[in-house]
Amino acid sequence: MTRIKPSASSPVPPGHGRYPRLPRARRRLSRAAFAAGVAVALAATGAVPAFAAAEETPQPALDKPAEEEKYTAADLSLIKAAEEAGDPHVTLLIAAEPGETGDVAKDLDAVAGTSIGYTEDSVGYVRANVTTAEAKKLLDKASGNSDVFAIDVSEMIEVPDPIPGLVGTDRHGKKQDGGGDYTGPDADTPADNPYMPTNEIGTVDFIDRHPSADGRGITIGVIDTGVDLFHPALQETTTGERKIVDWVTATDPIFDGDLTWRPMVSEVSGGTVTYAGREYTVPEGDYYLNVFRESATAGGDMNGDMNLDGDTTDFWGLLYDPAAGSVTVDINNNGDFSDDEAMTPYADDYDVATFGEDDPATDIVEEIPFVVEIRKDVPMDPYGGSWVGQKRDFVNIGVIDNYHGTHVAGITAGHSLFGGEMQGAAPGAQIVSSRACIFGSGCSSYALTEGMIDLVVNRGVDVVNMSIGGLPVLNDGNNARARLYTELIDTYGVQLVISAGNEGPGINTIGDPALADKVLAVGAGVSKETWEANYGSVVDVDYALFPFSSRGPRADGDFQPDIVAPGAAISAIPMWQEGSPVPQAGYELPPGYGMANGTSMSSPQAAGAVALLLSAAERYGLDVTPAELRTAIASSAKRIKGEQAYEQGGGLMNTPGAWYRLWISEVLRVTPYEYQVQAPVDHVLSEFLATPHTGTGIYDRETAPGVGESETYEVTFTRTTGPDYPVYHPVSLTNNAGKTFSVAGPKGVWLSKNKPATVKIKARPKSTGVHSALIELRDLRTGGKALQTLATIVVPVDLDSPDFAAQFSDSVKRNNPEPYYVRVPEGAGTLEVAMSGLAEGSQARWLANNPYGYPVDNTQVFSCYNNYEDPRNTCRPDVRSYDNPIPGVWELNVDARRTSPYLDQPYTLDATVYGATFDPAETVVEDAPVGEEIPLSWEIANHFAPVTGTVDGGDLGSVLNARPTVGDNEYVIVDEVVLDDSVSFFEVEITNPADTGADLDLYVYRDGELVDQSTSATSDEYISFTDPEPGTYTVEVHGWSVPEGSTEYDFSDGYYSPVFGSVSAEGSISLGNGESGALSAGLTLAAGTELPEGRDLFASIKLRNERGTAAGSGDVLITSIAQ
Repeated sequence: MTRIKPSASSPVPPGHGRYPRLPRARRRLSRAAFAAGVAVALAATGAVPAFAAAEETPQPALDKPAEEEKYTAADLSLIKAAEEAGDPHVTLLIAAEPGETGDVAKDLDAVAGTSIGYTEDSVGYVRANVTTAEAKKLLDKASGNSDVFAIDVSEMIEVPDPIPGLVGTDRHGKKQDGGGDYTGPDADTPADNPYMPTNEIGTVDFIDRHPSADGRGITIGVIDTGVDLFHPALQETTTGERKIVDWVTATDPIFDGDLTWRPMVSEVSGGTVTYAGREYTVPEGDYYLNVFRESATAGGDMNGDMNLDGDTTDFWGLLYDPAAGSVTVDINNNGDFSDDEAMTPYADDYDVATFGEDDPATDIVEEIPFVVEIRKDVPMDPYGGSWVGQKRDFVNIGVIDNYHGTHVAGITAGHSLFGGEMQGAAPGAQIVSSRACIFGSGCSSYALTEGMIDLVVNRGVDVVNMSIGGLPVLNDGNNARARLYTELIDTYGVQLVISAGNEGPGINTIGDPALADKVLAVGAGVSKETWEANYGSVVDVDYALFPFSSRGPRADGDFQPDIVAPGAAISAIPMWQEGSPVPQAGYELPPGYGMANGTSMSSPQAAGAVALLLSAAERYGLDVTPAELRTAIASSAKRIKGEQAYEQGGGLMNTPGAWYRLWISEVLRVTPYEYQVQAPVDHVLSEFLATPHTGTGIYDRETAPGVGESETYEVTFTRTTGPDYPVYHPVSLTNNAGKTFSVAGPKGVWLSKNKPATVKIKARPKSTGVHSALIELRDLRTGGKALQTLATIVVPVDLDSPDFAAQFSDSVKRNNPEPYYVRVPEGAGTLEVAMSGLAEGSQARWLANNPYGYPVDNTQVFSCYNNYEDPRNTCRPDVRSYDNPIPGVWELNVDARRTSPYLDQPYTLDATVYGATFDPAETVVEDAPVGEEIPLSWEIANHFAPVTGTVDGGDLGSVLNARPTVGDNEYVIVDEVVLDDSVSFFEVEITNPADTGADLDLYVYRDGELVDQSTSATSDEYISFTDPEPGTYTVEVHGWSVPEGSTEYDFSDGYYSPVFGSVSAEGSISLGNGESGALSAGLTLAAGTELPEGRDLFASIKLRNERGTAAGSGDVLITSIAQ
């Protein structure tokens, strides 16, 4: 007899997975646990770039609160990733009390397996390298040190790829040739031009007025991928001085795996020696010998072929003379060092040599320049064994990684590009190049940090540009790197200029390290002229932000980006590379020049402008501090019409205006005051801020007043420098979108030193969407701005009863995205977004950002567009669903691709939340007969949007549900299953540990080889395989951290195959909100089906709407088969 009964377990929530899972317990999130959860989200949606969200939208990890946290669980996740990858070491970046790094280093060095690397006491920096097995102990040790403020675990940061996308088609299917009247830059191109649009921020006009303040006397540090030493536009300044005055490598000789660093451990003396399989003739004297292999550069633009001969097998001998501090490279590769000249580090005598030989018959230069560098007394402890306690010198062959750094250098300080008058922003400035990136692998965060420190502390630079970064877990500026950059600026008086990031157009997407308090964070804009000249595309807006440019505010409401500069330029690239224009522009470029876009390009424009201001200050005898620079730049920036304050910050940089402000301050002998600001912040992550729900600007994403309603926010200002007596500051609101904000009460505030005073800001929105304004305190001494902070509120459309849907119809222009905000309610099973109403061939898309402010779609220029085909795109353009969406305010940005055939793209965007529950949520079938249809039925209750759809049954599966035990740091094999080629899907899950503080990890092996793992900083782990390869799958659980010593946990694994049978259903069902209806289906076990030992059979039934979106599901569990 067949018995069918409902399961006693809790109802399965809408949108639940494909087989029965036990309910999860919710616990309060700590900052660390939140970071871990989003780290998992980043792994699923992609950090740089975000991948398409075709599967379940990641949920926050859950954990107990942590106390006095100096790191996040994202850092723990990086340690775990190192463990899984088999990496022998992990690196910690530590921000400590300046002056105390010696004691901190000594304290940390006591942890077994620790090696102290780079330190800089003046800013409180310590880098500690540790064996991966001991990394957690070192992290805890550092966290417990009272002189340590913050800890970051180093990670690799991807170098932005600012090359524009592929060619599009117009409405008739023809390629856009574009170009118009623009024929491309050449020797006759004037300094004021749209290709390198530096005069959009006034640098050309400034130099015309102050010709001796063109950057001369100023050195710009460029920390990037390295700068081509042979590019004609980077040879001399405007006064004939050497352009590049130093060239260094910031990567670590051991831990970065950068094989351009060669350890000098083999001692040789004059005569003939054999090394690396060949004989070398060595001059008289004592030396060390090693070789440099060109394959060390594989992954970079050279692809491992340093002499451009078509292979990657060449190597050259290196002879190091420690007494002379020189390196001889066997450049002609004849095995004889006596006919090669010794080289010293570049800054000593500007020694440069080349690999390869130029062919005059070709346009490119078939030579790649290099320099040498020597790093003395590097601790060899990481090599272990007899190397522990020893130190050795390393020699570096300094070559570029890719074109990025050269392009940046050309923008900030290039002189006579194309051999004519076309210039970078500060053509008279000099450059120090620091390569912090590894060939094709990105840049380690410690190499970027140490390169920055080295430039400021040791290389004598006056301003630094960094065009590399990424979107962090919580972009509130509360990490070790942000603190260190602030210390650098305050201690050495050198302004750091950093790209804001390319994660736009979403709100709160400002990147790290641009989010540090006192850096100059630069967004990217583009003019109508540059749009046509560089892209061959037409827009009708005079000036706008690029859609990719990251927007503010910071997670704590802080004012960022600070300014905007042009984000597209034709600039220098290595001379051995072909010219690379945008194809649609309609012209060619010679070798050594290329067009690129990104905040990577806007930041060096601003850095060059800062160099001009410093050059003028030096010329006219002004002593300018970074604070004065920032104040002058903020007080003079030009508002970009049509862009809100949260998008553009202060506006487009205005170099002549900033100089006027600096001059006025000097004449009046005015020094900027410093201030502290406290303002309310409310979003789904605001409890994890340094002070929960409090920041330095108003940012209300979740509880802002509705349309026509009002709310008053209190902002507290404290002046911390200047006179003790009260100082009056007028308070004003600028760039006040929709006149949403007003000052409630007096339009000014008296501030005594160190005595807080409150200003009330009233918000009354007239429409949905995001509304922002700059809150400005005026300095009556100069008439400029004493302080700017940001007010930002988000008024969403609530997806609530009765339709649980919103529809937006409009048109979108190229380079002018339209944002929409919808509030997803608790318990929603799926958020579905669909785009329709497009004109034929229209290339429009939407991109979704979850309530964390993080993109969940692929934001790259080839992804998610309708009517635009690219083999890299995996994103469905017309409809996508986001399962188990995070409750809160979602952002949906609609934009049109630059290659779209229409200037205006009409569209309709629908956002709908679905969620239906099946009763019973789980049906248990006992004594199921083989070969006979078993009738099943459910009552379906619809809790959200009306749904008309069909039932999706499918194959049966085999499931194991268990409650095993694992100990602290114990590895346990929980299950082993054999899958054949009939299996369509396999998934594994662990959750719900008895020890709620436990951190468990999940690993799956096929035939003994690791094929996947899930290792967040919690115990909620999930792995799935679609159409898995046949083989024996072994499931292992690791008790990475179990505070109670051991713990039980819920375990499930299951797989689908037609060999077990199937579930079928016919017809459709329509349910309005709050309605219920009956659903029937039939389950049939295939002939010969037997119940796998220790396992049950199961099926998952889904209710799908007309677009295929799952609105709810129910499960069937077969526990026995009739004999």
